[in-house]
Amino acid sequence: MTEFTELLAGVARSEAGWTSHVSDDWLQGRTLYGGLSAALCLNAALAAFEGLPPLRSAQLTFIGPATGAVTASPSLLRQGKSAAYVGVDLTGDAGLATRAVFTFGAARQSAFCERRMPAPAAPPPEACEPFFVSSRPTFAQHFEVLSAGRSRPVTAAEPDYLVWLRHRDPAARSGVLGLMALADATPPAAMAMFAAGAPISTMTWMVDLLADADELGGDGWLLLESRAETVCEGYSAQPMAIWTSDGRPLVSARQCVAVFA
Repeated sequence: MTEFTELLAGVARSEAGWTSHVSDDWLQGRTLYGGLSAALCLNAALAAFEGLPPLRSAQLTFIGPATGAVTASPSLLRQGKSAAYVGVDLTGDAGLATRAVFTFGAARQSAFCERRMPAPAAPPPEACEPFFVSSRPTFAQHFEVLSAGRSRPVTAAEPDYLVWLRHRDPAARSGVLGLMALADATPPAAMAMFAAGAPISTMTWMVDLLADADELGGDGWLLLESRAETVCEGYSAQPMAIWTSDGRPLVSARQCVAVFA
């Protein structure tokens, strides 16, 4: 099993960008796990353009399967006084796999500081049981995921997850790259409605960063909530949110998911 930090250390500069040879333990079905695809895109952006301000937002479209050696090719779309926009294409043996746009922005003085995003009540991690019971995606072996009392995948239940999760690799438990790799670790919430396994695939992922991922502290546990607002005509819309273990909002996200059931 290749740990996340070991995988990043093996990324090599190539003619087209930054190339990775990802081991099979990071697969999600026949393609690279989406959170890792996002992290590899972000890693290339940070490596290509030094001095970028903190990441504020990311928009990712998962276009096709990422297989074989994958290459992340970044381009600077715009650089302003306080913000920068970087586009990254991730390609593999089957062509374009992921297209990402990252928005970076420097902090500035403001008359406002509102955080109207309280964490839901949840038992502590030590009181929770594993989220994956009967089976789990291959990539999920890299994470500890605990159910905080709501639904689980393929249980014919409400499409609503609340979980504690963290990297098994302690070195990956802080920093924006580790957070990006972790934030997509649960299957789409619509999968809780399934009575039996069926294909499901995330199409788009929008992520807003609400706090500094380098200052998480603690033991790495984060609280993630994900629920399907709609499941209709073969697609699902789901909001997602992540809080630190002491209740600070960290991520606000949204996905469009293709449902083949």
